[in-house]
Amino acid sequence: MGTDGARALLERAGTLTLQTGNLLNWGCLRKKCPATPGEEVRDCIQKTLAEWSSKVGQDLNQEIVEVLECTVAQAVEKINPEERDELKVSAKLFIVGSNSSSIRDAVDLACSALGVAQLDSVIIAPPPVEDGTSFSLEYLQPYWQELENLVQNNKIVAIGTSDLDKTLLEQLYLWAQVKPSSNQVNLASCCVMPPDLTAFAKQFDIQLLTHNDPKELLCEASFQEVLQESIQDTKANAWIPLWLLRYSVIVKSRGIIKSKGYIMQAKRNSF
Repeated sequence: MGTDGARALLERAGTLTLQTGNLLNWGCLRKKCPATPGEEVRDCIQKTLAEWSSKVGQDLNQEIVEVLECTVAQAVEKINPEERDELKVSAKLFIVGSNSSSIRDAVDLACSALGVAQLDSVIIAPPPVEDGTSFSLEYLQPYWQELENLVQNNKIVAIGTSDLDKTLLEQLYLWAQVKPSSNQVNLASCCVMPPDLTAFAKQFDIQLLTHNDPKELLCEASFQEVLQESIQDTKANAWIPLWLLRYSVIVKSRGIIKSKGYIMQAKRNSF
């Protein structure tokens, strides 16, 4: 057992899908409480890769797979269909290095991992804008349209946004077919909710939530660094993260978290 087999698989695959399973089931894998969301993501990816690679056989001629699935098997936990109505399944989707079409892949994989037909709520965090580009309705539209399609296909019940000011939230609300049900506000950037945003959200029944995620929860360099640390001598700089989804399953009646975890996907560039 070890990293040789894992490295060989990585060098032949084109896509890597990583699932942490339910972090509440990690036991001794989770020794410390990470200080920030960014640290938690890095820690989870590193430990998932290490756990997966330790289980991979050393056979360098093992079957080549185009899509490599990397999971912590003992932590995978599907929702019991009989309990589904008592649970709220929410997700926040961070688009890293891909276009809006990967939203469907992320939602499909989350539904499959959790054993559900649909997610109750998805909040979108589009990729940070490049220098010289403004964060505008036009920038947001392709991502929102993809989410709307998933609502219309009964894959998601409610969709929300992240870090929109009152002007942009109003523009999105007026343009969108499926209206945003929530908007997350980062309290690091404003200690108090802006009054104009609060008034608009109240008028149109949009829930204002708070979060402490950085603008980039997982950047390309950070992912490559973790990959290199976890599986040494692998060509980490060939792998580009596409998206990262963080989910939580909450017992509605008690507000208790039953399950939480991460799913992410990366692709390998052929140089």
